[in-house]
Amino acid sequence: MDTSETTDSSAGPGAAGAPEPAGSERRGWRRWAMDTRPLRRPAYRRLWTSTIVTAVGSQLTAVAVPKQIYDITGSSAWVGYASLAGLVPMVAFALWGGAVADTVDRRKLLLVTNIGIAVTSLLFWLQAVTHLDSVAVLMVLLALQQAFFGLNSPARNASIARLVPAGELPAANALGSTVMQTGLVAGPLLAGALIPVIGLPELYLIDAVALCATVWAVLRLPALPPLAGSAARRAGLREIAAGFRYISGHKVLLLSFLADIIAMVFGMPRALFPQLAAETYAPYGEGLALGLLFAAVPIGAVTGGLFSGTFSRARRHGWMVIGAVTAWGIAVAGSGASRNLWIAVAFLAAAGVADMVSMVFRGAILLSAATDEMRGRMQGVFTVVVAGGPRLADVLHGTAGSAFGPRAAVTGGGLLVVVLMLGLAAAVPALRRYRV
Repeated sequence: MDTSETTDSSAGPGAAGAPEPAGSERRGWRRWAMDTRPLRRPAYRRLWTSTIVTAVGSQLTAVAVPKQIYDITGSSAWVGYASLAGLVPMVAFALWGGAVADTVDRRKLLLVTNIGIAVTSLLFWLQAVTHLDSVAVLMVLLALQQAFFGLNSPARNASIARLVPAGELPAANALGSTVMQTGLVAGPLLAGALIPVIGLPELYLIDAVALCATVWAVLRLPALPPLAGSAARRAGLREIAAGFRYISGHKVLLLSFLADIIAMVFGMPRALFPQLAAETYAPYGEGLALGLLFAAVPIGAVTGGLFSGTFSRARRHGWMVIGAVTAWGIAVAGSGASRNLWIAVAFLAAAGVADMVSMVFRGAILLSAATDEMRGRMQGVFTVVVAGGPRLADVLHGTAGSAFGPRAAVTGGGLLVVVLMLGLAAAVPALRRYRV
């Protein structure tokens, strides 16, 4: 394996190649287009290219599992229970996986976990094609899949800082986030089109085949062992606790997590979309309204990613996060205040753009402000926050929607995001002052 592509530095993210010459600054409209410089790095390009395939493939399984459970039980409650069955192991293994990623060769960890996810997808296909029709088996497989994902995600995200230089971290995060958001749009649409044609079992098989591209890409990555000088340690509860102590001792990291919690827990109204589609926007057609509401945020995020060229020139990453979360809250509040479906969708799309900006710069802060020996654990906590926040939001918004009505709950949640984010930024200056 050629290790010449790895460019580590114990002092920071590393510099995978020489800096761009001053005369290479993009001009005109190109300065707004997505910054693709990280794709010039062969190792990052391999990792990113594999994500294009798996971003869609993973969504096929994400659609197939709840569809199959509903077909077996006829109960939405069981679909909810399955979501919880996946969340618990994902949280536990993401925290442990972050500690593991800081103690082993991250490439090897990615290889093992991606193979595990692929085998799980094959088992999903096997139980479907044999018409096992067992909810218990589905929930066990889902828990296993999410456990592998929890182990995989911290290592994958932490590896980015070893594959691109510090100045390209925002661009690399924008590239990755744009692909994932595209998968959130294209995957469910493709699943809906394929199920009547080829059947539900084949969705699992397509996902398993797509994961082979990821395994191949990881095989061709350079080795990513702990940096020279890192103390040898085991990945146990003590190391997980050390990660939380590290966060508490670095305010900018703690604030980046709190910013995401504020935005997602109080400002993610997806649990109210079915009620809004059935009541507020029923004149537009319930099916059309529901599809547009769910698609608006990821479509906005993809659009933001395509025009993310200016991200690499931003130096005040803390202010970018503050501004993006505040804009998210304003846009969500605007969507709740509108009785016009198209205006509400436009506001949600604007919220998606803000969410993309927030994701990019929160990710850059986590990769640049943490040392390499802590990046895995930081990404483990990041995975838990990103996955857990929207699920807490579902409970909070569902309860508020039942008590005050869906539009009031959406508007109030968005305004609360603005108040809490501005209050946090005013009370603790570390995030405002953070720059690279």
